[in-house]
Amino acid sequence: MLRYTLAISALLGFAAAVDHWAVIVAGSNGFWNYRHQADTCHAYQILKKNGIPESNIIHMAYDDVANDPENPFPGKLFNKPNGEDVYAGCNIDYKGAAVNPTNFLNILKGNAAGVSGGNGKVLKSTADSKVFIYFADHGAPGLIAFPSEYLYANDLNTALNYMHDNKMYSELVFYLEACESGSMFDGILKDNLNIYAITAANPDESSWGTYCYPDDQVNGVHINSCLGDLFSVNWMEDTEANNIKSESLST
Repeated sequence: MLRYTLAISALLGFAAAVDHWAVIVAGSNGFWNYRHQADTCHAYQILKKNGIPESNIIHMAYDDVANDPENPFPGKLFNKPNGEDVYAGCNIDYKGAAVNPTNFLNILKGNAAGVSGGNGKVLKSTADSKVFIYFADHGAPGLIAFPSEYLYANDLNTALNYMHDNKMYSELVFYLEACESGSMFDGILKDNLNIYAITAANPDESSWGTYCYPDDQVNGVHINSCLGDLFSVNWMEDTEANNIKSESLST
């Protein structure tokens, strides 16, 4: 079985960390979707803390929540009650309208000429690289949502096939947080690509937010939006609580 320690592998203290790459995406906008941008900023902090160079992390997020007038803590995001501010130092490469399926797919394929509206960062991974992709947003059977468009399962899997055929990774792990997220891979993802895809839900069920009211408090103040998603919070809190050098997806 493919061994890849909770999305970021056993990289602490190893020079090989420079050959780890990550693409993380919050596919929504609006304060009511607070949790998605909090999720991806938290993921960014974990990746950075565990040795993946910021140059190798590509982050897409609309970036309208931290400074939304409804946010009781302007310029801050929290992914759990009374947790740390995950927005501080959370670099975002593609914001606003640049958070779209076309850019996402071109980032995955390393096609710098095909992206627009961001800083131009795309995957530059090789056959020796380990790649982690994490997406958090809404979904429906056969699609996941971006702020103004949808990404369909066939288009996503075409991009993954391209990455494999063009030797853009040795191992790839994909964490997908969305309702009916299993439908993006079930019966579509080929089993010979060395890709480990984990979804928050099967093809027919919802995924769920967590730390929602009345648990959405920071220093006694209600955020009035869910702070995280259940699947996402679980993998991140598990990563932080365990030795990632010894824990893997097969254990």
